[in-house]
Amino acid sequence: MPGARILADGLRFPEGPVVLPDGRIALVEIEAGRITAIGPDGSKTVLASPGGGPNGLALGPDGMLYVCNNGGFEWIEAEGTLRPHGAPPGYAGGWVERIDPSTGRSTRLYDACNGRRLRGPNDLVLDGQGGFWFTDYGKVRAHDRDHGTVYWAALDGSRILEAAHPFPGGANGLGLSPDGRRLYVAETETGRLWAFDILGPGELRKDPWPSPHGGTLLCQFPGFRRLDSLAVTQAGNICVATLVSGEITTVSPEGRIIDVVRCGERMPTNICFGGEGRRTAYVTLSHTGKLLEMPWEEPGLALVA
Repeated sequence: MPGARILADGLRFPEGPVVLPDGRIALVEIEAGRITAIGPDGSKTVLASPGGGPNGLALGPDGMLYVCNNGGFEWIEAEGTLRPHGAPPGYAGGWVERIDPSTGRSTRLYDACNGRRLRGPNDLVLDGQGGFWFTDYGKVRAHDRDHGTVYWAALDGSRILEAAHPFPGGANGLGLSPDGRRLYVAETETGRLWAFDILGPGELRKDPWPSPHGGTLLCQFPGFRRLDSLAVTQAGNICVATLVSGEITTVSPEGRIIDVVRCGERMPTNICFGGEGRRTAYVTLSHTGKLLEMPWEEPGLALVA
């Protein structure tokens, strides 16, 4: 796309970009177990090193960073690319934490729901009502894998609810419609984008069987495409980071693919909007460790806190 540029490189599997109040882009480096801020000139500042596998990131109303931590991966690095592979030695589960970006101090909020350990918390979105929705992708092993789950939790660490399960292909990116009444969830391995009507904190309207988790299928992506994180525009369109094909795919609220932007890499994993009028897209190119900046044709949605 004209005007696109690599804002930063040398990152260790970046994901979860978030625009900070000062204009910098905070993101996670999953392999390095740290959170890094990228300046407009590409400079890097480490904000925190919580370890494990910090994955999803959101900025709270208190100025704190809320982080989904997947507990870590093993890694394969070859020919200038990096990719996760299974769980590391000593893996015991994942968690959700709150991090003070001014000090790097981390407070663990959740590592279980109803006595069941979180496996691989992946992405989150705040609901503007004192809580947040988040996905647990699970962990993949040689001959089996965990089913994905969507949870709702309170920002103060007091309450967590299982909202939708199972996602056999892994629950990954999620986002809210502009009116906050609909939750979108990307299922990675099936290439499916699901929609749920929100009834209340942790409560989703459920379709009956054969929907595996009660979601309504909004869009089945064509061909061999795996889905990662997503962001919603001011008009309500859903922009999905599309793996393998290396694209940002924009889907209308009615489920129609209306635009495809190629990113120059097979693994664009996350997208967020910032800049003047939120008309700049920031995309993490995780395989090659880069942050891509490019103009966007429509303004992104202002995220609630």
